[in-house]
Amino acid sequence: MVDNEVPPDTLEQTPLLAHRDARHLVRLVQCPQCSKPFSSPVTLPCGHTVCRSCLPIPQTRANISYPDTPDRQLGIACPIPKCKAEHATGECGVDVTLAKLMVLVKAEITEHRSQSENSPIVLEESVQLSEDQNLIEKEKPSEKARSRILHGGRLASTYALAEMGELQYNSDVAYRSLSPTMDDYSELDTILLDRLREVAHKELDCLVCYNIMLDPTTTGCGHTFCRRCLGRVMDHSNICPICRRQLHVPASLENQPSNARIIALLNTLCPDIVAARLSALALEEQPANDEFDTPLFVCTLSLPMMPTFLHVFEPRYRLMIRRCLQGNRRFGMVMYNRNSSPQGDLGATSFLQYGTLLEIVNVEMLRDGRSFVETRGISRFRVRDHGMLDGYEVARVEKIEDVSLAEEERREAEETRAALALAEEAQSQGRNLTPELAMNMLSTRQLLDRARDFIERMKSRNAPWLNEQIVQLYGCPPDDPAIFPYWFASVLPIAEEEKYIFFRTTTVRERIKIVNNWILRIERQRCLMAIFTIQAGRGFSD
Repeated sequence: MVDNEVPPDTLEQTPLLAHRDARHLVRLVQCPQCSKPFSSPVTLPCGHTVCRSCLPIPQTRANISYPDTPDRQLGIACPIPKCKAEHATGECGVDVTLAKLMVLVKAEITEHRSQSENSPIVLEESVQLSEDQNLIEKEKPSEKARSRILHGGRLASTYALAEMGELQYNSDVAYRSLSPTMDDYSELDTILLDRLREVAHKELDCLVCYNIMLDPTTTGCGHTFCRRCLGRVMDHSNICPICRRQLHVPASLENQPSNARIIALLNTLCPDIVAARLSALALEEQPANDEFDTPLFVCTLSLPMMPTFLHVFEPRYRLMIRRCLQGNRRFGMVMYNRNSSPQGDLGATSFLQYGTLLEIVNVEMLRDGRSFVETRGISRFRVRDHGMLDGYEVARVEKIEDVSLAEEERREAEETRAALALAEEAQSQGRNLTPELAMNMLSTRQLLDRARDFIERMKSRNAPWLNEQIVQLYGCPPDDPAIFPYWFASVLPIAEEEKYIFFRTTTVRERIKIVNNWILRIERQRCLMAIFTIQAGRGFSD
């Protein structure tokens, strides 16, 4: 076992020579755990790759309730020493690209060896141990370096040695030709590497852009795409474009590691093609104009995944809606900045800095030019810069995303564990729990259940803000913790400024806790009102 899955020298765009760098080339397809060529390789969420059989036995994950799905109830500790993160088993699918590539590599090498049987080479393993392994080796008898006579050139022979389990991942190899003519068989290595490059090119194309992969990123279902291509797919859908499985990663792919193993293969097998793609992409992404591409409707609060109904009557917004209908049917909704408070780097703008991107679902145009527009929230954004176009605001925005699902789970587990420990300490000292600590002890699912129970109680009391018309507009209370807070904020009659706090949150749990704080405040007010009513009644009777 070694600390780095992929040697540093393979991560640079440096072409390797078949004869001289045979050992380095074979290491690219070796599992860092079992040291054999990859078999059913799994690229983990951290970007490292190991054989599926080298994964630890899955264990039940504790203190995680969202999302409570079967594929995330079990997890493994990452076998890579420098990672050691916990990965949900549902995010550990076989790397489809690398698995196909390994089948082709093995077939090519097998055929090559059968055609070059009379090419004997002595291979002697030179074991290189990490610091941790050195400590272990001092406590047990050292093993002798292994030696074999194999055929087919250095590249094929080194692969064969690894396949037999006689070449550790971090070991070097010394070669000595046994040719009576002093042939070092370098030509065999060159021929084999050319054949491997040819088969690799076919498998290392992105199935979105059909070009060689650039910064390959692997999904939990095991499919790999250019990072840029996957990001564009995620802008419109969180579904894998190949297998249609739901992807639990932010659309920007922030903190989503690249596939280190495929990057190493690309940069060593075809660095010239990768360099050409990088140059072409740099030219393609040169901004032609520094334009504002998002029109802004300065009006009210809208929330993601919730409907917003607008009556458009101002001439400037009539024009804006017409243009949106001719384009991508999307615009941003932001609230008025009633207090003229500074909005970050924007200063004191007429609108608040955070808003919701809306998509037009339906439009009813009236004869006088007015319109009734039905929209649905897509995502949150922050305005980075803005200007005016024909009387209405236009802006350049950046999407606001939640942390990854793995980070969401980590935070829930960490917070509930810490809260339970503090609660035990407080109990042992005879102290009462604070409301914040009591809330932190609850799982995300329990917080959702509390909020849904509150809704049922309010329905039974015929709360006017839960009448039939409201339910028809916004639907029944969602059972998804990611959607429920937005639904609750849409129907709850409290100030929009309080709901605006959602726009700065980055976790589902954080929003569910805000909802529960609102509920505590409402219940406290109802309790005070009941006490006041009772006292007032007594005073009147007296």
